[in-house]
Amino acid sequence: MGKKMDKLHIIPRLSSSDADAESGNIQKVRGIGKRFLVNKLNYINFQDRTVLINLKHTKFESTLSLTAKPLPCAGDKLDCVWSEPTDPWILKSHSFQNMLITDGKKCLQVNPEVISINEQGISLLLPEVCNEINSRKAKRYPSSGIHATITQSSAVFKGALLDSNPMSFCAQVTSNSPQAFQWINSSSPVSLHLHAESELLYSGECRIIRQVVERDVVTFVLSPVSDRIQRYRPKQFRSTRHVLVPSPSVVFVHPLTGINVNLKTIDISGSGFSVEEAAGNSQLLAGIIIPELDLSFAQSFRIKCRAQVVYRNTSGEGLKDGVVRCGLAILDMAMDDHVRLLSLLHQADNSNSYVCTSVDMDALWNFFFETGFIYPEKYAFFQSNKHEIKRIYEKLYNHNPAIARHFIYQDKGVILGHMSMVRLYENSWMIHHHAANKNESMKAGLMVLKQISCYLNDLYQLYSAHLKYVFYYFRPENKFPNRVFGGFAKEINDPHGCSLDKFAYFHYHKAGFDQEQLTEKWTLKPTQSGDYAELKRFYRHVSGGLMIDAFDLQPGNSSTDGLSEEYQRLGFKKEKHLYSLAEEGELKAVIMANVTDIGLNMANLTNCATVMLIDMSVPGSVIESALSCVADDYEHQEMPVLMFPASYAENIGLPVEKVYTLCIMNLHYTDKFIKFCDNGFRFVQKDIEVELPGITA
Repeated sequence: MGKKMDKLHIIPRLSSSDADAESGNIQKVRGIGKRFLVNKLNYINFQDRTVLINLKHTKFESTLSLTAKPLPCAGDKLDCVWSEPTDPWILKSHSFQNMLITDGKKCLQVNPEVISINEQGISLLLPEVCNEINSRKAKRYPSSGIHATITQSSAVFKGALLDSNPMSFCAQVTSNSPQAFQWINSSSPVSLHLHAESELLYSGECRIIRQVVERDVVTFVLSPVSDRIQRYRPKQFRSTRHVLVPSPSVVFVHPLTGINVNLKTIDISGSGFSVEEAAGNSQLLAGIIIPELDLSFAQSFRIKCRAQVVYRNTSGEGLKDGVVRCGLAILDMAMDDHVRLLSLLHQADNSNSYVCTSVDMDALWNFFFETGFIYPEKYAFFQSNKHEIKRIYEKLYNHNPAIARHFIYQDKGVILGHMSMVRLYENSWMIHHHAANKNESMKAGLMVLKQISCYLNDLYQLYSAHLKYVFYYFRPENKFPNRVFGGFAKEINDPHGCSLDKFAYFHYHKAGFDQEQLTEKWTLKPTQSGDYAELKRFYRHVSGGLMIDAFDLQPGNSSTDGLSEEYQRLGFKKEKHLYSLAEEGELKAVIMANVTDIGLNMANLTNCATVMLIDMSVPGSVIESALSCVADDYEHQEMPVLMFPASYAENIGLPVEKVYTLCIMNLHYTDKFIKFCDNGFRFVQKDIEVELPGITA
C-alpha cells in the first residue's frame, strides 16, 4: 500500500497558497452555474487533464486527494475514472468530501452528491451552483522535465520543479543524507538552479516561503529575492528604444511550462525589447532564459534569437493596474537576422540611414570618385583589376555576406555618406571606406559614423557578432579621423582601451630575389610558439597596445581557421601566413601575410604583408630578401607592405609612400567613445569638412 500512497497528493498542497499568502492575498469566492461547470469538465476531458477528488478519513479526519479523469458530461451526471490504481482500503476508510478543479490561479470547488464509488472510479450528481475561489494574484503553471538544484552554504539538494509563476516556485528535492535537511537555514536565501537537460534556464537567489519534510524528500516553496538582474555591466549610452507600428510580436514556448506565449512588444532596440502581460496570467520572471524566441513582424518575416528576462515591473510610469511590464535582453542572434533588425530600426530612427541594404553600384562608384575617395594615385594601383574589383563589390554590397557591413546615408536616392567594415580577424573588424559628399560632408559623415557607433553599441556583447575590437588605418594628416579616432585614444590615455601605432606603407615589387640570397645565419620559417611570446614582449615594450590580441598573433591561430573557411564558403579569399625571420636562431622580425581578394580594401590593406621588426639593426637587404620569399603568397607583381615601427623603414631608406596610424579600439570602451564623439563634434565644421573622404586613403 505504501507504493500506492506515494502517488497520492496529500493535503495541504504547498502550491495552493504559499507566496500569495506571504503577500497578504485574500481569497475571493463567487457562485458559478452548472452550465459553465459542465463546459469546464468537457474541456478538461478534451485536453486529457484531471480533477482532484478530496476524501476525508472517517475516523481520524485526515484528508487526501486522488486525481481522476472526467468522462464526457451531458449535464447532470459526471463519471470519472481514477488516474492511478486505487487501493480498496482507501475507499473503505475514507468518505467523499468535494471535487476541485484548478487552472493554477482560480479553483472551482464542487459539492456534488455521490452516486457510486469503487476501484474504477466515481459517479457524481452535479449541483446547480459551485464556488469559484480566486486565491492567487498570478496563475501557477505546472512543469514537467525541469530539474531543480537548491544550494545553501555548500549543501546541495536535487529534484524537480513542480510548478511556478513569476512570484514563486514549488520544487521537490531529495538528499542521500536525510539529516542534511537540518542544515537548511530557512531565514537565509537559497540559490535555485533550473535545468532542462543540459540547458540552464534559471539561476537566482530565493527566499524560503515554506518547506515540508517527508523522510528524504522536501518540498520547497521559494520566492525570488529580486525582480531584476544585471545581465551586462551598465552603459551610459543605452541602445535607442523604438516604438514600431505595427509592433512586432514575441512568440516562444515557455521553457519551464511548455506553454506557447504570444505577446506584443512595447518598444524594441538592437539589444532588447519590452513586453506587457496581464498580471493574473503573467509567466515571465526576472532571470529566466528563453533559448529560442521569435520576433514576428506582422507575419511578413520572423527573426529568431536567444533572450533573457532582465526585469519585471508591476508598477511605474505609464503602467496600468493589472499589467506587468518585462524587459528582455537579446543574448544571441544570427548576424543575418540582426542586420535585418538593425536595418529596420535605423530607418525608424532616420529615414535616410541605411544598414546593409542593396545598393545601386553605379551610384556607389560614382560617389567614390566624386568625393575624391578614389583619387588618381589610388586608382592607378587597382585600375588594371577593375573588373575583378567590381565583381567583389557587387557581392559585398548586394549579397550581404556575414563578413562585411556597410552604412549609407542618402536622401532622395542620392548617396551622401558611406562607411563600411570587414571582419579580418576572428573577433576584430576593420572600419574603412569612410567618405561623404562634399556639399554634405559634415552632416553625412557624422551620420554614418553615428550609425556604425550605434551598430557596435548594440552588438558587441553578442557572441555571434565576433566584435571585440574594431580597428582603422588613417593618415595622420587627415584631420577628421585624426581628431575622432586619434583624439579618442589620447582622451582616454589607456592603450588597453584604444591604442595608436604608426606603420610605414610601401609596395614591394617582385624582382627575382629568393630565399637563397639569405646568408646561412639568416632563416625565414613559419612562426613557432616561442616566437609569439617574444613578439608579444617586444610589442608590450614599445607600444603596450592591442595589436597582438586584435590581430590574433597568438599560438594556434593558423591560416586554416574558421574565419578563412567562412570567407571561402561565401566565395571570397582569405589566408593568413606568419613567418619568423631569425639570425642564428634569434628572432629579429615577424611577417604576417594577409591574402584576400584584391580591392576588398581599396588601399589593399587587407591584402598586404605586415612586417613587425623586433630588432632595428636588421639590414635592409635582409628585409628585402625576406619580402621576396613572402611575395610568393601573392598573385600580383606588387605586394603592399606595412612596416612597424615606421621609423625603421624611413631609417634604412625604403620607398615609403605613406605613413598610416593604426587605431584599435576595445569595444568595452564603446560608451566612452560615444560620449567623446557627442562632446567632440561641437568643433567648427570648416576644420574638417574638406578632410572627410578617405579614412584609409
